[in-house]
Amino acid sequence: MKINWGWGIAIGMLAFIAFIMYFVVTMSTSKEFDHDLVTEDYYAKEMVYQQEIDAETNTRNLDEAILSKKIAEGWQIDFPKSLEPSKIKGTLAFYRPSNEKLDFEIALNLTDQVVIIPEERLLGGRWNITIDWEYEGKPYLYKESITY
Repeated sequence: MKINWGWGIAIGMLAFIAFIMYFVVTMSTSKEFDHDLVTEDYYAKEMVYQQEIDAETNTRNLDEAILSKKIAEGWQIDFPKSLEPSKIKGTLAFYRPSNEKLDFEIALNLTDQVVIIPEERLLGGRWNITIDWEYEGKPYLYKESITY
């Protein structure tokens, strides 16, 4: 049988479709290419979004800003000096977008304005920091993306 241009186009299209299907099946079934959800309870979190906006506004209205920086021991977060550290209660969360297993959370029980996250807890790469805290009954929220 002689292959004319019509059969050549059909064979080429079938080969291309098979090639694409191979990659689709490989990417969706392989554990090496595991895709985590960004947030488990996305819709529940969306419902409290206005409260987050208000808490972020409270943080921006502070006399001094929260400062965070890389130091030799790890990552340092400085709370405003005008606040009494013992009255700050909340959580400090480090979220790794590329790997859910590296996420961790620390309860804030401060004795001074400085929190240091040890270098051993942070792998190199992108991290999202979220500080959800309360001071004298008023909610505050601080978010920052860092590269360690």
